[in-house]
Parts: sequence; structure tokens; C-alpha cells
Amino acid sequence: MSDFRRRRIEKKTLREHRGAELRKNDINRQLLALDEISGYRVRPGYCELSGATAITDGVNFTVTSKGATSITLLLYHRGESAPFAQIPFPDSYRIGYVYSMIVFGVNIENLEYCYSVDGPWDPSAGLLFDKNHLLLDPYAKAVSGQRIWGQSTSQNGTYRARVVRDNFEWNATQQLNYRMDDSIIYELHVRGFTKDSSSNVENPGTFDGIKEKIPYLKHLGITAVELMPIFEFDETRDKREVNGRTLLDYWGYNTVGFFAPNTSYASKGEYNYEGLELKKLIKEFKENGIEVILDVVFNHTAEGNEYGPYISFKGFDNNVYYMLTADGKYYNFSGCGNTMNCNNPMVQEMIVGCLRYWVENYRIDGFRFDLASILGRNEDGAPMEHPPLIQRLAYDPILGKAKLIAEAWDAGGMYQVGSFPASKRWAEWNGKYRDDIRSYLKGEYWSAPEAIKRITGSMDLYNGDYVGYNSSINFLTCHDGFTMYDLYSYNGKHNEANGWNNTDGTDDNRSWNCGAEGETDDPNIIALRYRMMRNAITVLMCSRGTPMILAGDEFGNTQFGNNNAYCQDNEISWLNWDNINKNKDFYNFYRNVIQFRKRHPAIRKDLAPAKCGLPYISCHAENPNNENITKDSKMIGVRFAGSSKNKVDDVVYLCINVYWEDVPIKLPGMPIGGFWSLAINTADENGKYFYNRPKPLTQDLWVMKARSVSVFVGSFPTDYR
Repeated sequence: MSDFRRRRIEKKTLREHRGAELRKNDINRQLLALDEISGYRVRPGYCELSGATAITDGVNFTVTSKGATSITLLLYHRGESAPFAQIPFPDSYRIGYVYSMIVFGVNIENLEYCYSVDGPWDPSAGLLFDKNHLLLDPYAKAVSGQRIWGQSTSQNGTYRARVVRDNFEWNATQQLNYRMDDSIIYELHVRGFTKDSSSNVENPGTFDGIKEKIPYLKHLGITAVELMPIFEFDETRDKREVNGRTLLDYWGYNTVGFFAPNTSYASKGEYNYEGLELKKLIKEFKENGIEVILDVVFNHTAEGNEYGPYISFKGFDNNVYYMLTADGKYYNFSGCGNTMNCNNPMVQEMIVGCLRYWVENYRIDGFRFDLASILGRNEDGAPMEHPPLIQRLAYDPILGKAKLIAEAWDAGGMYQVGSFPASKRWAEWNGKYRDDIRSYLKGEYWSAPEAIKRITGSMDLYNGDYVGYNSSINFLTCHDGFTMYDLYSYNGKHNEANGWNNTDGTDDNRSWNCGAEGETDDPNIIALRYRMMRNAITVLMCSRGTPMILAGDEFGNTQFGNNNAYCQDNEISWLNWDNINKNKDFYNFYRNVIQFRKRHPAIRKDLAPAKCGLPYISCHAENPNNENITKDSKMIGVRFAGSSKNKVDDVVYLCINVYWEDVPIKLPGMPIGGFWSLAINTADENGKYFYNRPKPLTQDLWVMKARSVSVFVGSFPTDYR
């Protein structure tokens, strides 16, 4: 070793040693400057570190309250009923509305904590401060007492938090950033996806259970999973018995902790490492090319109205976090008792911070916002022209590439499909697509003009900068409503098991039972139902916009006619994986149609102009020269065309006959010697519904069978490019 290199190493070692000494001396100076409260050394904390953050030899605790007069931190050993320490925040540790304190010498491995917040009690003014209510940290990264599904071990109705270590190694794992028009979203419930024994996973009903199914999802061809709520919720919140069956808050739309993953979805205890199993799941999804989108609920919380529990927000700043009437009552635009005051700056800060946390610490690819119209209401409930929260989320730099998807309505009657203040950033669940296509496919042929609009991208709703294939999330089924199988097996809902005398759930299902209500042995009805299901998935996958499908639809999962299974933690909601073998032909068809969409970009987006001269989209009736689709049109055809990157024309013709009789049609002429080949025929008499190699036609005449869909692809001579 040269003298020069030796001197460099010696200098570096000396600098490191001096740095360590300086840090040690700095810590010693800090310790000498500490206060002592309740036997613990404390000092002012870091106000910008919301929640509880582990630091060297201590924990930084930071909470915010505008109206409180004092706040006390309570520390517990895990599971014990009495605190081992109560540490009030000194007045000097408060800056503005922020209380921040570092507590040294606490062992986070066995630690739980909560807060007592004192202040004025005046319900008519929305002030509900009561130091006897022990409150969960609104920024808690983990909630204790929720570990075992169906068993709440919260202490006398209070929830405590835990301090989380975050040292997960993501390596190069980042957001996948798929284009919306290239995405196929698969909505699933973490527990219900694998809880049934038919799933054959080692840890059913958990994040690990889903991980075992990633090869299946990859084979199916989806590009994103949309997880129903995984933020901490208490499924025992409204626990009740109906006809000998225990009903729970199964869906999880009543959030307890926005920053905490649901601990009962982990297969094992993760003390101080909560979220580890979820992070491993997300990382493996990314490694397999699948995005992760979270269904988030910022429109209300689990605290309900004035008769609901005190969990956190009511006691920290009730009149800040919730929309209140002049006499202190709760506005209820959510239908769940309360409505979050989302455009209050303090609430905005919490919501933005929460979403940033999930993007930074969990590498989440996007968010679907439940009842998102509430995000655009003012403090008095009035709709805002330019809601600051929605704009802030649209332009936030950390959320800059995250998908933002709005359920553009709320329970207060505000319906904004096509008019959500999107700031050129948001997509929407297209409820009009669901309704119009459901009506059309069940046989209402007079709905053809509306169906055409939906299939071609809902340009009446999304235009200009909001082109339909970037803004419209097309779906026919989701967690809220019938499954696809039930859509063609029931004329009406059958929610008796929910215990409300079948009064809950929507009556606007636009379904058709094909001739018998519920299960039947009639082979003709069964065959018709599966044809209707083939029609539905084909039209969905051949529509402009981003398709979203419901888990289990691909193999004919049923909820036995229940269209509001929010409380059913049983075989009503759990996927029955035996149906894959039972309905293998349908599953293969479903998967093939997904692959068909992927192979034909002309369906998804405007490509370069087709070299053969065809327009991007054209619509046709039985006679291709008739492009005027009316309420009398028995059949509709939509042709997509464009030139792909390899300069080969991609031409697809979707034909739909929802009429109950056969309809002869003529296919549009193909230019430059081109010809049509049959790719999909949902009514094929020999059961050959999908052609991996499309079958060339010898003539341009075709008979559309009753209630069927056919799809043709344009083919050209091999020397034409």
C-alpha cells in the first residue's frame, strides 16, 4: 500500500472517529438538557414527525390539536390494562397546535401508547374534549388489540398504538406506472380471496394467502390488483347474530387507523414490524408485473355520529375533522353517521400525509377513493368548484405518478360521473358504463345509442383533455352489488341473511335470471347464463377505457343473490375455488378475452392512423353502410382501427346482438384486399367460443345468433404492411 493511500485511510478513520465522538458528545449534551417527567427523561420533539417515531434510545411522539388545553401521553406494557407511565406534554413543548416530545429510555418491543386530551366540552359547538376518553394516535402506524380476526381485545373500547420499525429493503422496487389504457384492474377482498378451504393455500385469508395466488393472477392476465380496505378496522364493531350466524364488518370500510395495515390480515404476529407481510406481498406483486391499488376511505371514520364511539378524531378535534351542523350534529353525506371535513387544512394535511406514507413506505401504485365526491364538499357540505384537496392530490409531487381513481358520487346525492373536478389527473369509476351496458346486455336493445357511447369511451362524459380511455374505469360488477354469475341468475336481491328483511342493498340491479330465480337444473337456462356472461366479459374487454373485474367472476363465483355482502364473513363472500374446475371452459374463455384485449391496442387507444385508411372508431348497424344507431337497432357493431408500432394495421370489429332472435348482418368491407377472420363467437354451437388463431371468413355475411357477441379481426395479404 502506498504512503498516500495509507494517509488517506488514516485521515478517513480519524474523521469517522471524531464524528462518532461529536455525535456522542451531542447526545450527552442533549441528555444533560433533558427534563424529567414521571421518572422519564424527555425533551422537545420534532414537530414534523407526526405519530410515534423510534429514534436513538427513545421515541418521538407528535400529535396535533387545535382546541385542546393539554395532552397527556399514556404508556403501557403490551396487553396490560393500567399504564406504567403518564407523561403530560409541557406547555413549552407545544408549537402552534402541535405537541411534540421525545421520551428516552422506553423499550418499544413491549410498548403500547395512547393519549388523554383535555379541553372544553360543548357539544353544541362541536367540542368534545374529555380527558377520560383515551384516544388512539390519528397517525398510528400500528393498532394493537386487533390481531385475531373476529376478536377485539381493545381495552374497554379504547384502541392503542404501537411503535413500528421500518427497515424493509425494497432494493429497486418502484411504482410500475402502467398507462391507464393498458391496465386491467382486479378488485379483491384480502380475506375472502383465499379464506375458503378450496383455495388450498397455507395461510388462508391473509396477505400471505394472496401471495400464493400471484402465479394464478399473472396467468389470468390482470395488470393491477385493487385491494378492498386494508387500513386498520375493527370487524367486531357491529358484531351481531342473525339466524345463528355471526355477522361482522367484513368489508372494512369503517377505518380505525389510516396509517396502519390491518393486523388481522397478517398470518402471524409482527410486533414492531407491522406491515412486513404486506410489504413482501407488494414487492412480489411488482416483481411479477402487477400493480397494487388501495381502496381508501376518507369520507368517514368508524366513530359514527353522536352515538358512536370515541376512538381518536372526536377527542382530538371533533369540529375540525368532521362536518358539523350549526348545533354540533354530524352531516351524514357518507351514509355511515359522519362525514370527514376533508377540505379543512389540518384534515388535508393528514390525508396527504397518509397517502404519501403509503407510496413512500409501501410503494403503492394508486388509490381508489370511496365516495370521492365528499372530497369536494365544503365545511357546510356544499359542493366546491375547485376543491383544494382534490387539486392538491392531483399535483402533489410524491403522488405524482400514483393512479387516482374516484368513486364519483356520495350518499348525499352528489353524482359527478363525468364531472368530477379531475384536474386532468383523476380517473373515475364509470357508473354510467355499468348501468347502460347492464341494461343493454340483458336485452334492452332500445338502449343501443347509450351502449355505443359507453363502448367507445364515454366521450359524452370525457372529452378534450379527459379522453375516455384515460378517465373511464369501465366495470359491470364490483364488491358492491351482484357478481357476474348472479347478474344473470337473479332478477332481485336476496339479502335476507344480512338481517334487515331484505331492505338493504340496491334494487337497481338491471339483472336478468334467464328464466329461473337462483340455482336451476335446467340445461337451457344454465347454457344461456354462461352465454350472457361470455357476452359481458367480451364487451367489457372490447370497450375503450380501463376495465375492472371482480375477483371470482372469471370462474362464475356466486354470492347466492346477495348484492350487499358487507357483513358476510362466510361462504357467501368467500371465493369458492372449486368453481375453476367446475367452470373450466368459462375460465379459459375469460382469460383468453383478456389476452385478446392485450394483443389489440386499437381497442384501447388511438394509435397511428391505419395504413388501410380506416378511421379510429366507426359504428354500424346490421347494414354496415348505416352508421346511425337508433333505439330500433337490433344489432350494433363497433370497429376499431389503427397502426401499431411495427406499422401493421390492427383492426377489430365488435358485434353485439342482444335481441332474442337471430339477426343476419353484413360485415363492413375491408380495403386493399383485406378480409375478416372470426376471433370470438359467444354462441358457437360447437362450444368453440374463442379462436386463438382467428378463423378466416369466405364471405361478408354473418348470422348473429340471439343474445350473442361476435368479434372479428381484420387480416391483410402478407405483402401488405
